[in-house]
Amino acid sequence: MRYLLLLLLAGGSAVPGWGQTIGNHPAVYDDHGFLRPWTSWNDALAREVGWYLRCPMDQGYPQFVQMTFMDGNYRPIASRPSFIPAMQNGMGIISYLKYFDATGQKDPRLLQMARSMGDYLVKEALTPDTGLYPRFSRSTGWRSRCPQPPDCGSQDDRPYEIQPDKGGVAGYALARLYEATREERYLQQAVQNARVLARNMRAGTATQTPWPFRVDYRTGVARGEVSGNMAYNLRLFDWLLEHGQPEFQTPRDKLWTWIKAKQLPDLAKGQQLWFQFFEDQRVLTNRTAWAPLNLARYLLERKEKLDPDWRQDAKALIEFVNANFTHLQSGIFVCGEQDTDRHPWGGIASTYGAVLALYTKATGDLEYKGVAYQTLNYCLYAINDDGCPYDGIWKGAGRGGWQEDAHTDKLHNFVDALTAFPEWGN
Repeated sequence: MRYLLLLLLAGGSAVPGWGQTIGNHPAVYDDHGFLRPWTSWNDALAREVGWYLRCPMDQGYPQFVQMTFMDGNYRPIASRPSFIPAMQNGMGIISYLKYFDATGQKDPRLLQMARSMGDYLVKEALTPDTGLYPRFSRSTGWRSRCPQPPDCGSQDDRPYEIQPDKGGVAGYALARLYEATREERYLQQAVQNARVLARNMRAGTATQTPWPFRVDYRTGVARGEVSGNMAYNLRLFDWLLEHGQPEFQTPRDKLWTWIKAKQLPDLAKGQQLWFQFFEDQRVLTNRTAWAPLNLARYLLERKEKLDPDWRQDAKALIEFVNANFTHLQSGIFVCGEQDTDRHPWGGIASTYGAVLALYTKATGDLEYKGVAYQTLNYCLYAINDDGCPYDGIWKGAGRGGWQEDAHTDKLHNFVDALTAFPEWGN
């Protein structure tokens, strides 16, 4: 009932502040008070991608590929030298591959951008070939390091720590990049990440996930018994199984059995299996919206092939997020990131809109459709006229910032929503 009331408030019954500015543009509403995009989705996304295609090169890579904090003039933000290579470039690969396909594979620069991110992951952002997580994708590091040093852990990672779930993100992205390019180095690294994950997998229980959140790659000493994001490890195993790698059948089956038997039921229990995802967070009991939404996305993509109960499980994941992380912002129903940060940063806000759109398309249930469209319209207001985006529209006008939120974990969400509802692009 609470959600239905807020849903109504987020729509036409909430009188918006006529003349208000959202992000970088004056807000545009229709006659019923619903937020409209400031320009068409297709135009806004083309402007944003064009801005990144003009990004200057450094050490053989576009600058944003090797830094997380970049300003609106393609320069590093001096006070923020930390970097999240696996997540930022992994989701960036997925974004550029999806956008390349959605725009008819006409612009080879899009595929080259995905290659640049893949090359950075393969050449510059791996652990040494030693210890329990050898040649494994780094969750954190330092901007413009080519390669990243052995002790490059940053944000809340200690110098020799990695996050196993980020290896799943990077590995899956590299597998998809191999699929698009047939370049063996990407497949080899995807297989390496999967093998390291399989070797270090432990029993999932009601209090611990099959991999901890952080581990010292040399010794395997864990920090944080729960890592809420298991969807991308599952994606990686599934992709490899479907492309002739049967060695991953057993870890894949163990992982899915645990998700189905333990993690999904925990939504209605203690919710302790949804702790931890973001690289800069240390609170061990910090629930996030990103992990449940991305598992919901995978269920909606695979449906019965993955889970005979996909519809009710996806809805349970969405309702968990609605109950814990959503609020009104500028009259729009939006999603915040996590218990410790409820702001609708670009990555999570667009993820929420995309997953609601996918649910609507997959089920035919219109309950979430209006919220999906409004939320994604809201996200578009972060994009400047020249295409430079801002990482946190809720902060007002601005340029640049955290590149995952500004761009790489946002673009693919709009492509997913447009795949579900192409008419939203015009």
